[in-house]
Parts: sequence; structure tokens; C-alpha cells
Amino acid sequence: MNPGVATRVAATRVLDAVLHHGRSLKTTLAAALPALADPRDRALVEAIVFTALRQHARFDAALAQWLEKPPVGRDSELRALLYTGFAQRELGLPAHALVAATVDAARALGRPHQSGLVNAILRRAQREGLPEVDDAAAWPPWLAERIRQDWPRDADAIFVASARAAPMWLRVNPRDGSRDDYLQRLTDAGIDATASPEAVDAIRLATPLPVHDLPGFDAGTVSVQDAAAQRVADALPPARGARVLDACAAPGGKAAHLLERDPSLRLTALDIDPRRVRRMQDTFARLGLDVDTRAGDAAQPADWWDGTAFDAILIDAPCSATGIVRRQPDVLLHRRETDIAALNKIQSDLLDGLWPLLIPGGTLLYATCSILHAENTTQIQAFLARTPDAVLELLGASFGHDTGFGSQRLPGELGMDGFFQARLRKA
Repeated sequence: MNPGVATRVAATRVLDAVLHHGRSLKTTLAAALPALADPRDRALVEAIVFTALRQHARFDAALAQWLEKPPVGRDSELRALLYTGFAQRELGLPAHALVAATVDAARALGRPHQSGLVNAILRRAQREGLPEVDDAAAWPPWLAERIRQDWPRDADAIFVASARAAPMWLRVNPRDGSRDDYLQRLTDAGIDATASPEAVDAIRLATPLPVHDLPGFDAGTVSVQDAAAQRVADALPPARGARVLDACAAPGGKAAHLLERDPSLRLTALDIDPRRVRRMQDTFARLGLDVDTRAGDAAQPADWWDGTAFDAILIDAPCSATGIVRRQPDVLLHRRETDIAALNKIQSDLLDGLWPLLIPGGTLLYATCSILHAENTTQIQAFLARTPDAVLELLGASFGHDTGFGSQRLPGELGMDGFFQARLRKA
């Protein structure tokens, strides 16, 4: 199969799996991309898929206007193929090339009888452009309403930021040199980048790159991590040599950052999924870090805890991921209203189950990549009400909006992801 056609076929199949079969975007891409030998083709598939999912409401509006009957059921793959074509237009690919390759992809997918329709729809999109829709239209109505209730002044900005591509942030390993040194390495390599004034180890790239194209990546000099997540190391600065638990640690970036700053920490990285623990171990090996990694349910310490209390605990809790929609656009397709109550139960169980493992005077940092009050402010308020020896320590303005029960960074602010943090001290 022609590489250009193979790329469109791959993008269509990924979109069909995510849009119509409830598959995870991350998992489906991970399975599909290795079949493409050229990294440029893999990058194009990712760009097409992310663009299509971020703009699915706009693409749906076009199909509703231009087709008498929306493609559903057996024709769901046709819908995914048309999304693939629309996304290429949004990415600025040459009109003739994108139409020809997408029409050929229809034939390769066993849909030669629909190739004329694909050609006509894509040419109409080139002539007329796609209809504009409000960015909130991509969100399930129940979730959009929650955002408006929680953030009435910021809701529109949240919707806009969540529909845009996220920048690529790097975390420089201070054990391998300063951030200024690494910025110079990037400059020498012709890579445009800027340092963050808020996150002392963070660098923002002007254009995302494959990780193996980054100077020193394979040697552990640098990692990819959003600047908001890097602030965890600032919010939870354990004393030298402290015993630390990262309770929901996979993929390991926050634990690695803490150890990069202070290798004397005695850190345990725990995750409930053994497969994710193995991936964590690969990350730590690349960075040359010696970490006690364990598989276990953080809310059930009796199954894995050795009885020695921790000086500091990080709970990066499972959540709705509403703060990282721009990185995980399938969240808006798969999240259900009933999920929030289930996640709230997991979050409160983690707080209650891990608090007894903290020494008096110790620090627990609760974090999520959610922007919903139910998972953040309300969760911490309720925990404080039922936990007499827990004291909230407010973080500074550089961590985001002070909610009264923690700090909230909203999506897109200072180029960062949406992220919540609350620091609790044990009296």
C-alpha cells in the first residue's frame, strides 16, 4: 500500500475505534503506529487523529449539513474517514494531495462504492470551509454545565484552551547540568525553546519533537512533563533523606523529578497496575534512578506497607482528566456523569487510607489533573472536616487560583495543563 494511503487508513481505523467502539486513544495509537516505518507518517497519523477528536463537534456539524443521513452503524468507518479528510484540511495539507490520498484510502478500506462521496464531500470542504461551532459543543452537555457552574468567569477560556494543541514541555534533570546549559544544547541543535519562569526545571518547545530527537533524552538528561505537573516537586519539597511515598505513581514522572532534585530521598513508587509499574521501571532505568517500585492498591496499605511511616506522601489521584482534554481529547467522548461519583469514592478512600501512614508533622500532597470542584476543593473540604489532625497549608499564587482548599491551574494558563494541588500537614 502506498505510504500516503496507509497513513490515512491508519488514522481512520484509530478514529473509528475511539469514536465508535469506546477504545482508548492512547492504547489504540500505541498499537497502530509501529506498523508505519517512517516517523513522519507516524507523526501525521497522530496529528490527524488529535485534530479530528478535538474538532469532532465541528466535523459533525459539517456532515449534518452536507449529508441527508449521517454515517452510522456499518458506515461509522466512513464517518471516521471523512474526519480524517477534514483534519488534513485543518492541518493545512495541500488540497489535491489530501483529497486523492483519502479517496484512495476509501478503496483500501473496502469502500470503493463510497469513494465518489468522499471525493465530493472533501472538495466541498475545500470550497466552502467547515462550519464554525462553539468550542463548548465538543463537551458532553452535563460536563460543560459543570464547568460553567464551577468556573463561571473562566468557562469559555477553558473550552477554547481545551480545543487547542498542547505545547511540549521538557523537564531538565539537574543532576546532568543546569537548565541554562540544556537550553544552549537546544540552541546549538537548532531547536527553538524558552524557559518557564514558574517551573525552575521546565522548558517549552516552540514545536513538538519526537523524544529521541531531543539531545540527551536517551541518556536521561531530559524528560517530557507538563510544567504544571512539575510544580509538584515545589509543592512537596521533602527534607533531605526523607521517606516518601508516591501512591499513584505511574508513569513515574513526579517520583523521578523528586529524586532528580534529591537522590537521597527514600522513595517508594506504588501503582495498582503491574503493567504500569513495569513501564515506570523503564523510566527510572533511563534516568539512572534506584526506586523501590511496588504494585498494590494504595487504599489498602495492609497488602503492601511495611509498617514504617512516611515523612511525605503524594497522592496524584485518579480523576476525570478534565484538565488535560487537549492532551486526551477522547475524555470528552468516554466520560460519563456517573464516573464522577465513582472517582470521588476512590479519591476519598485514598486520602483516608493513606493519612495514617504519615508521621506527625509530615506532609501529604493531594493532586489531580481535574478542574472539577467535586474532585478537588470539595474533596479536600470534606477530608478536613472528618480529619481533625489535618491542616491545610496554602500554596502561593504561582500555583494557580486559590480555591480556599487548594490551588487550581486552569488549562492553557501560562501554557500549562489544568492541575489541582492541596498540601496538608499532619498536626
